[in-house]
Amino acid sequence: MAVSDRSFAGRGFALAEVQLIREIVKICAGLSRMELAHTVCELVGWNRPSGALKARECREFLERLEARGHLRLPEKRARRPRGSRTAVPHTPHGEPGPVLLGSVRDVEPITVAPVRSLEDRQVFRELVGRYHYLGHAVPFGAQQQYLVQVARPRPAVVGCLQFSSPAWRMAARDRWIGWDEATRARNLQHVVNNSRFLLVPWVKVKNLASAVLARGLRQLRGHWQERYAVEPYLVETLVDGRRYTGSCYRAANWLVVGETTGRGRMDRHHRREGEAPKTVLLYPLVADAARRLREG
Repeated sequence: MAVSDRSFAGRGFALAEVQLIREIVKICAGLSRMELAHTVCELVGWNRPSGALKARECREFLERLEARGHLRLPEKRARRPRGSRTAVPHTPHGEPGPVLLGSVRDVEPITVAPVRSLEDRQVFRELVGRYHYLGHAVPFGAQQQYLVQVARPRPAVVGCLQFSSPAWRMAARDRWIGWDEATRARNLQHVVNNSRFLLVPWVKVKNLASAVLARGLRQLRGHWQERYAVEPYLVETLVDGRRYTGSCYRAANWLVVGETTGRGRMDRHHRREGEAPKTVLLYPLVADAARRLREG
């Protein structure tokens, strides 16, 4: 077996470990793929810094081993895949309200609150699903979501903010950092993707978007560390220039570092290159973000 077949997501496996994985898959054929991934993680000690098992990455590694003919997994069970669109509820929470005008001072205090309860999650899903042009999808990997609320002229939820796992490769970001392949694989967990940002369309408050971004970023570092035991150094986002200028990101001091090829994060076979290039923006959460990401 080639060395490249025994490496995944920054983790290399010895031949003896791969043989152990094969035996586990053969003996435990009645388990689901995710149950197998948990079992493998426990036996080979594949954990996150928080101590949680890296089961998602392990399942993808098992499926890659199967695709290359090294083992045979049980059939997939019905489940909602990551990245799939979810059913969007229509409730009074998501109905358009009166047009909200003015400045940030007119609607303060502004709250950017973590999504914690089932009700919060339902409101988040509805607003993003109904009013964000990308809709609501199951986030990839780690995630932290927020609801944005204003206090005046009356309390109201006016937006959503979501951070999730970063793109595996992004040329403009990787050039800005200056890391090599091995370092990227080792330190990518310190990068977070701003994968959704929404202010509902009936809210037209000047500078509210940049104010929300700034407040969300101030909280993100602590919340991400608390949840995943990993300190984020850098946040990335993509802006579709055909729809938006990204002015709120620039006003919040994000850096424009280039454009994507337009392939999308899951297009590994280069079938969509150039289809929809997007502007890449970065926000360092620490002063020496690039150095930390290069050096680890």
